[in-house]
Parts: sequence; structure tokens; C-alpha cells
Amino acid sequence: MYTLKDVSVGETCTVVKLHGEGPVKRRIMDMGITKGVEILVRKVAPLGDPMELNVRGYELSVRKGDAELIEVK
Repeated sequence: MYTLKDVSVGETCTVVKLHGEGPVKRRIMDMGITKGVEILVRKVAPLGDPMELNVRGYELSVRKGDAELIEVK
């Protein structure tokens, strides 16, 4: 399984599936990350957490733990 955490800086990927359940999955979906959306990884902090993403035309920071729940291709 290839997750958002594995995507390199500057790469674009497409969301295939969201893992997790309940409030965690709902929070990810509320941020605009849903199946089929394209995500550009803009930056990753020096220690790897958080990641700065471009989703639906806006900037978003996501923790590495949440990025592991987002399956991409």
C-alpha cells in the first residue's frame, strides 16, 4: 500500500482510499481530502512532520500520522 507519507516533495498523487474510522476519517474528509482528489506535496518539515500539501487550490498541513491513513497512487 502506497500512502501519502511515501510521496516525495514536488510529486502529485491521487487519493485512492481513506483508512481509519470515525472522527479521524471525518476530519480528513472535512479538510477536502476525498477519493479522487489530486494532492501536490509542497514541503516536508525537517523532522518529517508535518507535510505541507496543495489540495483543491489551497495550502494544507497534515501530520505524518494522518498521511499514513491516506492511500494514494
